[in-house]
Amino acid sequence: MTIEQEGLDELRGQIEELRTKARERGIDVTAELRPLEVQLDVAQDEAMSRMSRFHRVKLARNQDRPFALDYIQGMGVDWFELKGDRAFRDDPAIVGGWAKFAGTTAMMIGHQKGREMKENLRRNFGSPHPEGYRKAKRLMRLAEKFNRPVVTLIDTQGAYPGIGAEERGQGEAIAKNLFVMAGLRVPIVTCVIGEGGSGGALGIGVADRVLMMENAIYSVISPEGCAAILWRSSEHADVAAEALKLTAGDLLELGVIDEVIEEPRGGAHKSPDRAIAAVGRSIERHVRELMKIDPEALVASRREKYYSMGAWEEV
Repeated sequence: MTIEQEGLDELRGQIEELRTKARERGIDVTAELRPLEVQLDVAQDEAMSRMSRFHRVKLARNQDRPFALDYIQGMGVDWFELKGDRAFRDDPAIVGGWAKFAGTTAMMIGHQKGREMKENLRRNFGSPHPEGYRKAKRLMRLAEKFNRPVVTLIDTQGAYPGIGAEERGQGEAIAKNLFVMAGLRVPIVTCVIGEGGSGGALGIGVADRVLMMENAIYSVISPEGCAAILWRSSEHADVAAEALKLTAGDLLELGVIDEVIEEPRGGAHKSPDRAIAAVGRSIERHVRELMKIDPEALVASRREKYYSMGAWEEV
């Protein structure tokens, strides 16, 4: 814990102690609390502005942040989950189904982690097997059949790299999803709500609009994985994070994403309801805009979006 963090925690403790004593004695301390609360807000804003990229990585992985199902059930109504890839099994690391959203019925798909160890093991820590991506592809095709928008929520360190997953065609499953999403004739909006890692994230991330939470990360590899390759040690993960430019601000500047969604002060985990509401408003705005576009123009625009990414020189 840094000295700066210790100072913030001490100030929060003073505020909470004052509130507790006031409640016990039935005293109104609003006037006394206000200067302390303002001081805490200013200190938190300053701390966030100086936060390193690796600290953003840790914040994106915070277990108290809202997960995909929290967003889906908070943004939409009448959530009806659909399971299975119709080939092998259901993969709990990817959830998907119908929900009423943005004045229509939308297909909601997302990576799902668990908070407790038992649930995390069931969800495989949010790292999908190939059947998870095949389930997502099936649901996207279903949305296209009924002319309904697709909303995806990214939060994974990456696709599961185990032997069984590779034997069942992990790479092919992700590649097929990229192909399908590139040509899907309905609006697709995706939001990186926590961690966006490698092809595991991109497997449900090819979209007309790519949004990103303020403290989320999105990268071709984790900082630890990058450090292990370059320096043979994950101890240099902080250096790797700086080089990877994986924060929302970096990716907006590079043109990889379309919008950064501001989080509540201190991060999404500090006020989950406000974070969910902010994501819902942003996604709804984009879905409504995209639903007005002709399917042919939508697909052409989506493909052009990805063709134009990056920098190259023709010789």
